[in-house]
Amino acid sequence: MSIFEIMGPAMIGPSSSHTAGAARIGRMARLLFADKIDRAVVKLHGSFADTAVGHGTDRAIIGGLLGFLPDDERLRGSFELADKQGMEFSLEEVKLREVHPNTAKIELYNKENNKKLEIVASSIGGGRIKVTEINGSPVELTGRMPTLWILHHDRPGEVGIITSILGSYKINIAFMQVYRNRKGDIGSCIIEMDHKPNEYVIKHLENSEDIIQVRYLPRI
Repeated sequence: MSIFEIMGPAMIGPSSSHTAGAARIGRMARLLFADKIDRAVVKLHGSFADTAVGHGTDRAIIGGLLGFLPDDERLRGSFELADKQGMEFSLEEVKLREVHPNTAKIELYNKENNKKLEIVASSIGGGRIKVTEINGSPVELTGRMPTLWILHHDRPGEVGIITSILGSYKINIAFMQVYRNRKGDIGSCIIEMDHKPNEYVIKHLENSEDIIQVRYLPRI
């Protein structure tokens, strides 16, 4: 662990785990969802629930959902800003099994498109985070490198098509995870890369026949 992880990042609030990490969890959920957030349900587990008010964990997550970084002064007034922007939200306590003590389960809803996203994510120290579940599927997503989250039809050769497209643009894959709930259903790829893909890479992927959704996640 580096000295920067021990001291924590530049941030608003007293705790790199309970404040900066919480803000990054909210922002990661915002980036994964992409649609307008009409309603957010934030469920806090363990020490996140215990320190929600004292360390500003609650305001940090809501601020992250508004797109704020951990050092953004607007985190302090995130509840009021969410109200002004028409984002309904609720905060609850929850007990989850086999997760880090600093964990939140976040549910996001868009009424117009009837979209929903559910993630489980933990703040693991020094402002670092790890998403461990997206829509009920296990993942490992840290936000420490430029990342693509791709949903695709689970068909033979589809993962190879995705990596070939990235290779044709000289995109170097640092780490890749592939998930599916059932054979022949929807597959999910999380691809961490050495550098940011340009808009042509994203469009090429989006226009591929069996790709359902592409989300680009910058380092957070």
